[in-house]
Amino acid sequence: MAILGLLQLEIFIPESRSLKDKRSVIKSLKETVRKKFNVSIAETGDHDKWGKSQISISKVSNESSVIRKEFQNIQKDIERRYPLEIVNKVEEVW
Repeated sequence: MAILGLLQLEIFIPESRSLKDKRSVIKSLKETVRKKFNVSIAETGDHDKWGKSQISISKVSNESSVIRKEFQNIQKDIERRYPLEIVNKVEEVW
């Protein structure tokens, strides 16, 4: 049976001074996470705010523990690689 995981991250980009700055960070983040972790990722909120964004990441596996571990690794990688703060996180596994 397939198990689906969804990770939603609300992020703040303190160095962003325009939508162009924000989009540059978000575009790089999405490409890197998609390639490195083989997940689906999209910006799903706060499109018109230059310092905030909501990112949603989904993964399918046959074990919930695999999904949860992958989400931990993704969050650590994002925090290490990008100049942003994760202000809220929602993780669901079905």
